[in-house]
Amino acid sequence: MEKHSKRYVSAAKVADLTAEYSLTEALGLIAKFPATKFDETVELSIRLGVDPRAGEQMVRGTTPLPHGSGKQVNVVVFTDDPEAALAAGAETAGLEDVMAKISDGWLDFDVAIATTDAMKKVRTLARILGPKGLMPNPKSGTVTDDIAAAIQAVKAGRVEFKMDKSANIGLGVGKRSFGTEKILENTKAVIEAIGKARPATYKGHGYIKSIYISSSMSPGVRLASSEFSNY
Repeated sequence: MEKHSKRYVSAAKVADLTAEYSLTEALGLIAKFPATKFDETVELSIRLGVDPRAGEQMVRGTTPLPHGSGKQVNVVVFTDDPEAALAAGAETAGLEDVMAKISDGWLDFDVAIATTDAMKKVRTLARILGPKGLMPNPKSGTVTDDIAAAIQAVKAGRVEFKMDKSANIGLGVGKRSFGTEKILENTKAVIEAIGKARPATYKGHGYIKSIYISSSMSPGVRLASSEFSNY
């Protein structure tokens, strides 16, 4: 007989965890689940129908969250003008000196941004930054010459999504303390952005196969397919 955690058992008293719910219903249930002593992140787990082995079907992109992520974002900027980047809100900025720190194992940041010129050198860090999902990329808006705007965007709550090797995407859409309405609007923005990122080579139905929503310590609640059937 399968054993479940105390939190799962408590949550199961609130909801039928084998059923599907509308987004509004799902968020209402999460609000009723037992709370923790910290402000949990509300997270989406999205299963896609694309072939993760086909490079042309890679799904990635960014989207602003209407109400931000609730997360403090630590930004490093690769640039020859570190003073301007620091003035714009970056926690760390520089080029060769910052690259040397990273080569020595320093990875105490959430987002890396690079100017187009600096990126020529930053590419040498691909083997370190790539596996961590920290490599600057033009598609995610993190390779740009408008550094101030890029910093403002990521600190305001722009989130990046990227499919893993199993065709899954996981990301946070805010904090439990935000309340149902703000989380609902953030979640809709993410689902729409992922829907629009559908690869041109993907044919047929079932691009988004399933979506579960949860808080950091709660079990997942499955969304009804009507919430994403347009994609």
